[in-house]
Amino acid sequence: QVQLVESGGGLVQPGGSLRLSCTASGSIVSINGMGWYRQAPGKQRELVAGIASSGSTDYVDSVKDRFTISRDNAKNTVYLQMNSLKPEDTAVYYCNALIRDRRRNQVDNYWGQGTHITVSS
Repeated sequence: QVQLVESGGGLVQPGGSLRLSCTASGSIVSINGMGWYRQAPGKQRELVAGIASSGSTDYVDSVKDRFTISRDNAKNTVYLQMNSLKPEDTAVYYCNALIRDRRRNQVDNYWGQGTHITVSS
């Protein structure tokens, strides 16, 4: 069974930095796109950043030039480096990945458990 496990959330002051990690484990054949979503209280979940297996990236406008997504394919891990954090970045952040697993031999959409980030002084 495939799992995504996140780490790196917490409380940070405005202007600070955090780095999120998400590692996929289980009977993995291959991982296609990976990404980070977030959901703030009372708001819909939104895509923050995505990275294809080729390494190409995409960001929501509000985090461009502040956040950087990267991946280590050898470790089945995706990262989100977040700099110059703002109070409006406060949300639960979810890792997402399109994974082909060995048992089902099909690509499915997997989610991490979510990690809280609070940006506050």
